[in-house]
Amino acid sequence: MANKLDTLTVNFASAPFQRAFNTSLSPVVLFSILDHYLRRNDPQTKVVGALLGVRSPDATEVEIRNAIPLIYDGEVDKEHYQNMVELHQRVNPEESILGWYTAGQGLTAATTAVHGFFAEDVAPFQPIQVTVDVDALFKSSDMGLRAYASAPVGFASKSGDCLFLPIPCEVKYLDAERSGLDMLASAKSNENRTASLMSDMDHIEITISKLQEMLERISQYVDSVVDGKVAPNNAIGRYIMDTVSVVPKIDSSSFEKMFNSHLQDLLMVVYLANMTRTQLAVAERLQLLAATTSTTN
Repeated sequence: MANKLDTLTVNFASAPFQRAFNTSLSPVVLFSILDHYLRRNDPQTKVVGALLGVRSPDATEVEIRNAIPLIYDGEVDKEHYQNMVELHQRVNPEESILGWYTAGQGLTAATTAVHGFFAEDVAPFQPIQVTVDVDALFKSSDMGLRAYASAPVGFASKSGDCLFLPIPCEVKYLDAERSGLDMLASAKSNENRTASLMSDMDHIEITISKLQEMLERISQYVDSVVDGKVAPNNAIGRYIMDTVSVVPKIDSSSFEKMFNSHLQDLLMVVYLANMTRTQLAVAERLQLLAATTSTTN
C-alpha cells in the first residue's frame, strides 16, 4: 500500500498582497540595532525593536530607514511601544511600521507571538522580521543579517500556525552616508581604532585618486579584452558604454577652466565659513566680557 503524503499548503497573505518584494536596510538601522544590543542588561540574551520605513506604491520594494528599541521581557511593553512610535511619526510622518528586529538569538518559540503583535500595525501586509547574528557579524560577508516574512500554514487561522520564509535583504546607503562609512572603515587600520575628520580638500583629493584608480582598472580591462587575454563580457561592456556616453565631450582646456572655477568657489565658501565662525567666537567673548564687567560694577 502506497504511503499517503501529507500536503502542506502555504498561502503567502491574500491575493492583492502576495507579490514578491525586496527589502533594503539603511546602515543607520544596523548601527541602532547593534547599539541596542550592546546596551542591554546583563541577563538578556537578545533585544527586540520596531522597524520603520516606506513601501513603494506597488509594494514590491520595502525600504527600512529607522529602528526603535523596545522594552522586551518575554513580551513587548505596549505602552512604551505606542509612545515611541507616536513620537517618531511626529518627526517622520511618511514612515510607518514595517516589522521588527531581534539581535542575539534567531528564530525561537517566542518569535510567533512577537510577530503576531506587530501584524496588527502592518496589516494587510505581513510584518518583516530582521535578525542580526552578533557572532557572525565579523565572520561573514552579509554581517549575519537575515530577513523573514511569515505565511500561514494549512487551513487553520491560528496566529501561531505560520511559516517563516527568508526574503532578500541588503544594506543600501545614500551618497551622504558613504563618507561616514568610509571614515568608520578607515579606523580599522589604526591601533587605537579612531579616525579624524577630513577637510573638504582631503575629500576631493581622495575622490580624484579613487576615480583615477577606477579609470586605470577599466582601461586595463578593455586592453586585455582587445588583446584577447580576457574573455569579453557583454554586461560589463554595456555598463562601460553607458558610463562613457554620459560624459560630456569637452576639451582639456575647458575642463581645466571649469574645474578651477568650481575649486575657487569651494575655497571661497570655506573662507566665508571660517570668517563667520571667527566672528561668532569674537561676539561671544565680547558678550561674556560685557556681562562680567556689568556684574563687577
